[in-house]
Amino acid sequence: MDIEDARGEDPLGPLDPNFAARFTRDIRRPPCQLYLVSPLDVTGGFADRLKRALDAGPVAAFQFRVKDVDQHVAAALADPLQRICADADVAFIVNDSIALAKRLGADGVHLGQEDGDPREARSELGTTAQIGVSCHDSRHLAMEAGEAGADYVTFGAFYPTTTKVTDHVADPVLLSWWTTVFEIPCVAIGGITPANAAPLVAAGADFVAVSSAVWGGDEAAAVQAFAAVLAG
Repeated sequence: MDIEDARGEDPLGPLDPNFAARFTRDIRRPPCQLYLVSPLDVTGGFADRLKRALDAGPVAAFQFRVKDVDQHVAAALADPLQRICADADVAFIVNDSIALAKRLGADGVHLGQEDGDPREARSELGTTAQIGVSCHDSRHLAMEAGEAGADYVTFGAFYPTTTKVTDHVADPVLLSWWTTVFEIPCVAIGGITPANAAPLVAAGADFVAVSSAVWGGDEAAAVQAFAAVLAG
């Protein structure tokens, strides 16, 4: 059942726009970090590109996101990328599939609203797995995810993106509200570049998740550019 109303709005209603103006990031919260999301095509020389990106600057996590391929094929594609992440001490997160994450012994799984329950993921993957949930622009979905045991929630899209169809547009004030009220980290996603990331960091994002901004050009230069923004 869709917990949002027919217009796709959060049932909790709009946030006070002045909330962001009053927001101050808790100094006990770690600085915002970079979360890389793979392109859909990770064949060819992508493994070399990933290694180059991880060598260029600090990256907290890498999400393996491929679509419409057999699990055996996905596992074969993931194997070299997972080893690169392990060598770089970067969390390897599988998109959508609890079964694939379990098969790979991945560090975690990221679930869309139709991809399973965090409780199921916890049962299958264990207590140390990092479980993330896409919550679009909804405080209600995020609160439900937190209650179900998610380790982080993702909000977005914040900017226009070509990576996937955008059905939800989030306002940065959502990040400010979340980080004020909850300890669970929040991830900002959707069209984020080094040029537009700063307002999301200032609003309270714990991570910025990026894909085309890195893989659409020189991945090392992009990671370095993000590092400079996240360092303030």
